[in-house]
Amino acid sequence: MTGGRRSGFGAVRANVGIGQVLAELRPEFPDISPSKIRFLEAEGLIQPARAESGYRRFAVADIERLRYILTAQRDEYLPLRVIKERLDAIDAIDGAGGNAAPEPASMTRSELIEAADADEETLAELEDYGLIRRGRHYGTEALAVARCAVALRQFGIQPRHLRAVKAAAEREISLVEQVAAPLTRQRGSREPALRAARDVAAHIARLHATLVEDGLNQAGLASPPPVAGRYEPALGDGASGHGVPRNGVPREASGLRSASGR
Repeated sequence: MTGGRRSGFGAVRANVGIGQVLAELRPEFPDISPSKIRFLEAEGLIQPARAESGYRRFAVADIERLRYILTAQRDEYLPLRVIKERLDAIDAIDGAGGNAAPEPASMTRSELIEAADADEETLAELEDYGLIRRGRHYGTEALAVARCAVALRQFGIQPRHLRAVKAAAEREISLVEQVAAPLTRQRGSREPALRAARDVAAHIARLHATLVEDGLNQAGLASPPPVAGRYEPALGDGASGHGVPRNGVPREASGLRSASGR
């Protein structure tokens, strides 16, 4: 059997069978199965070691990697392509001699600004428009929102323009709550309500993404399908004239105006 291997999730000896992996993860992820683990391996997201007999052997780092993947699917509804890009980034940091430490669960205001590579003005605007809750401490959700806002600002999209995104999210949350609320009032386990909420939210997120993609297709703005195994940069990555001029100074996106005209 191959020994311990180094990855973004640590280096430990692989000595756990797939049955033990399922036993550890199923309380948190009831839908996990051997076939799903094999599928994730086939997609290149995990690489468990193999014993001489050919059986998969998992290290603690492999289990944590699986937990990361399953959490991203369940809580953020991310496609596997995006999750793999995140994992590759973690592995790259670790391979370069860095430590891929998890994001802190609680940050001060200054820590959030530094982690998101933002500034006080951007954070204040995000709070003013309700995209981040104002407080003494901030969690990983606030960090994700701040990072997205910083990235979008390169294309001239300001926090005030994101109110429409927040309003759409609130309407989608309301739909999920309508389905889950009756189940929460039933006696016994809350798992049926939680599972229904996850399933409905995942379907809505998929529908939302499909409608956006279709709209871009209709507008002639959709890219051709990416070639398998080849990284396709996002619009504007390293190209002039696509959101960020050659001088690196962001410009205001044409036609983007808030409802108040601010």
